[in-house]
Parts: sequence; structure tokens; C-alpha cells
Amino acid sequence: MDMSSMMSAQLSQLRHTVSLSVMKMAQNTMAAGATAMIQDFSNAQQSVQQAAQAAPHPTAGKTIDISV
Repeated sequence: MDMSSMMSAQLSQLRHTVSLSVMKMAQNTMAAGATAMIQDFSNAQQSVQQAAQAAPHPTAGKTIDISV
């Protein structure tokens, strides 16, 4: 095996390793972003529920509007 083919094989392995590393970092970043979005959604749901309990609709479930 000559020097050129050995260097080429090592370069190919290095490219593969770097590619896997970059992919893993991207997955970690996306997972962290998804976790943050889920937490923000949960916080938003809680504040909406608290607002709904604090100021309920004055006639919700008590009267029915029907027009014929």
C-alpha cells in the first residue's frame, strides 16, 4: 500500500468522523430547542388556564341563544 492511498483512507475516515460529530451536535441542538419549545408551551397553557379561571365568561353555560 503506498503513502497516497494510506493518506486518502485516513482522510476519508477523518471526514466520516467529523461528519458524525457535526450530526450529533445538530441533533443535540435540535433536542434542546424542542425541549425549550415544549416548556414554553406548557407555561403558556398554564397562564391561559389561570386567566380563564380568573375571568370566566359571564354567561357561559347559563343561557342559550337560539334564533329561528
